[in-house]
Amino acid sequence: MLKECRCWIEEKLPDYTYYWEREWANWGNHAWEIFWGEGDSIQAAMDDLETRKLCRGWTAVNWIGESSSLTGTDGIAFPGLGGEARNPKNRQWTIEKDDIKIFYKRLACVLENRSQDTEPEGKFFALNEKLSIPELVKRLVTLPEIANNLGMSKLESFSEIYRGPEAKNEQGKGRWTGWFMGDGDEVGKHLKEIADLENGDDELKKFSQAMRHWGKDFSRDFPQEIGRVVYAGGDDFLGVIYRDKDQEAITAQQAVAWLITLPKIWERHDQKIGLSVGFVWAGSSVPQRDILQHCREAEKLAKSSGRGRVTIRIVFNSGQYVQWTCPWDYLNILTKYQDREKKANWSHIYQDLAQLESRRAFNLDKKSFVEKFAIEFFDIYFPGEGKELLNYERAKHLVGFDDEDAPYDRAKATIDWISNLIKVGWHLCSNT
Repeated sequence: MLKECRCWIEEKLPDYTYYWEREWANWGNHAWEIFWGEGDSIQAAMDDLETRKLCRGWTAVNWIGESSSLTGTDGIAFPGLGGEARNPKNRQWTIEKDDIKIFYKRLACVLENRSQDTEPEGKFFALNEKLSIPELVKRLVTLPEIANNLGMSKLESFSEIYRGPEAKNEQGKGRWTGWFMGDGDEVGKHLKEIADLENGDDELKKFSQAMRHWGKDFSRDFPQEIGRVVYAGGDDFLGVIYRDKDQEAITAQQAVAWLITLPKIWERHDQKIGLSVGFVWAGSSVPQRDILQHCREAEKLAKSSGRGRVTIRIVFNSGQYVQWTCPWDYLNILTKYQDREKKANWSHIYQDLAQLESRRAFNLDKKSFVEKFAIEFFDIYFPGEGKELLNYERAKHLVGFDDEDAPYDRAKATIDWISNLIKVGWHLCSNT
């Protein structure tokens, strides 16, 4: 794979003198490791595997200063990498930096079948990205030509996901799309508990089969009229909510309606593990690589907030975002909103919130603070729900604060939770 990608670049951009062959070979020979565990039972083998993994002695390939814009540690892949003249004492980084920029622009044009005097769109990597060898390989193997040479099965591309006008002067504002990334909660801990059972080996096999079957069924049964599952490897999955170009755009309300059903779908594997999900509703101009990063961050936040939750993040074309984290058992709060006319016009609560925040009505003083006013405001538009947040244990579950948190921090977290719910709800559920 490394040789195929390296030779492909050298063939497509023959004008360069390449010094990097040894560096590519180093990645193939040294920058990976296979380790295993063994024992007289599955539990013993798992423990041995964990011990060996923690004791692994990886040795990084030795770079001389420049680094990938993604990892910040590995060397940038460009023709001069590995050149003997690249002495750190007299290296002219400014000149080299310009050379790297030109190389990536030229490579992007080749990948996108553009002439070298045009500006690439950034389909394979952003113009400001500088990738290490393994990062570059990950992008290149998605190219059908290289994938075919490697005998790889056809990859389902994101390219068919229509997100917006194809030309700047084309009519329309582009389409928003939903992206979700999920992962089972504390699966490793659950596996150890199973392994400790008297019939642990059999139960582990049942668990493994149940999760594999769930992933297969989840991919197969996902409603095609609203999107598709990119992968479902068992307890982790990634999917996209969208519609084809010739169909009416998917709405945020339809995305939320599906998201509310996800916990029931998850329970079909009949295993005692929870689920944390990051759900991103993204504007048409947000790069897909950024969307995936937002998904990862949202999923991580859902886990760190108490697990068994979903973090909904709305990412605007500007790159700014609003987000809200909620336990699955209370996500249907989004369907309970009603304005003073008992209609689902979220503009009323959104405008009221903006006015109150501009007057600093929710600002708390550390000496004398109370979240009751915010809860009463919440109860006006979600009738009867304010009592949920007035109950300490219930509020702790919903908001995600800890007993160890100071009273002020708990109050602030509750007010922020209400505020974020309103902002996210207005963008996703408003009928105006």
